Amino acid sequence: MRGLFEGWHIVVLLLLIVVLFGYKRLPDVTRSLGREMRIFKSEVESLRDDDDKKDKPKPASPPISGRIVDEPETQSTTPESTGDERR
Repeated sequence: MRGLFEGWHIVVLLLLIVVLFGYKRLPDVTRSLGREMRIFKSEVESLRDDDDKKDKPKPASPPISGRIVDEPETQSTTPESTGDERR
């Protein structure tokens, strides 16, 4: 066995394709096949691009500028500190 296809195999396949589709429809068939292959190729490339974007870490956001606000002091709940003079 020399290979999967020999020269006469290809000739028989081409003749079979011409008989099945007819010589008038072959240009349309090959054109639509070419379009489908281009669409498939572009979709595969976009999937690869999406995977590359997911793998790359996002750049760190710049530090936020502003002032630090201390927490307000908690007041004790004893009557002396609340100003409530009801005893």
